[in-house]
Amino acid sequence: MKDSDRYVKIVEWSEQDQCYIGSSPGLFAGGCHGDDARSVFDELCTIVDEVIALLHEDGTPLPPPTAGLASKLSRSAA
Repeated sequence: MKDSDRYVKIVEWSEQDQCYIGSSPGLFAGGCHGDDARSVFDELCTIVDEVIALLHEDGTPLPPPTAGLASKLSRSAA
């Protein structure tokens, strides 16, 4: 498993911006945007890999993983 697999990647349509917005909450602020959801997702995956590489280079610990967090929260509420 790659480190990037541990982080949620979200692509959603923004009515306000009239484009798709890609983000990875918990890993970095901001993200990417574009007219094609698949292209935005591909770019987002590249950004996530780059951010993780930079954190490793700097010796900065990775933030807590976000993948699977929603399912863990929903199970604990049941």
